[in-house]
Amino acid sequence: MKIALTGGSGKLGKAIAKAAIKKGHQVVSIDRVLPEGDLEQKDIRFVQADLCSYEQLEGALKGCDALLHMAAIPSPFNDPDHVVHNNNVVGNYNALSVAVGHGIKRICLASSVNAIGFAFSREAKLDYFPIDEEHANYCEDPYSLSKWISEQQADSFARRYDDVSIASMRFHYVAEERADAAKIFTAENKSGMKQLWAYTRSDAAASACLLSLKADFKGHEVFYIVAPDTCVDVPSMELATKFYPDVPIKGKLDKNTSFFSSKKAERILGWWHAPGSKSA
Repeated sequence: MKIALTGGSGKLGKAIAKAAIKKGHQVVSIDRVLPEGDLEQKDIRFVQADLCSYEQLEGALKGCDALLHMAAIPSPFNDPDHVVHNNNVVGNYNALSVAVGHGIKRICLASSVNAIGFAFSREAKLDYFPIDEEHANYCEDPYSLSKWISEQQADSFARRYDDVSIASMRFHYVAEERADAAKIFTAENKSGMKQLWAYTRSDAAASACLLSLKADFKGHEVFYIVAPDTCVDVPSMELATKFYPDVPIKGKLDKNTSFFSSKKAERILGWWHAPGSKSA
């Protein structure tokens, strides 16, 4: 399969490209940022393009069989609000539109747990734990709004083109190892509390993206792609009682179980994220 990969120069993009090549795919890596090292590698072709330029993207996706759209501004903190919103929303629409225009039926989009409004809100509004795809949307910041709109765009394309399969992946803090997240999100600091001590290992995120290209579903589906454990060893019920005493518990939070449920991804994609490090 020849896979178009936007954001290929980024951390997640590199992990996806590596996993795709290992499975025998060819990759067209598309990014505004030049990759480190050689531009041309075996089974990887790099195209420098701005996703907000429809014409540049049209040329880059020509001849591809699938699209993994991972390119986006990843937070609301380093750019003006309108830049974050407009870049992510326009880039996502262009990626979807160009893909279906080229006859690409399999599309995977990088969404975020923040698509419902969460860590970047003034104060997160959470209805229950563990959070799943049925949770209500309370987004308010430009990044969360851009991810929610991007998912709505995918719904729209799936209604218009009933032969496409589009997966929106709600990742959370993609890191090489659980320990990387543990350094930032502790049981005591505010960052840990706001982020619900969650993480997604990069190899597991890459696996989910590739699995979505062959999974048995039509239309648009949203998936939480989050590790099954938190990045701290404090029991999750203890954390919930201390920091979120008013949030109902709908499922089990045994030991250090994640505050997010990825059961839908496990069921439909056949995906599994082992707890802990890669060696676990």
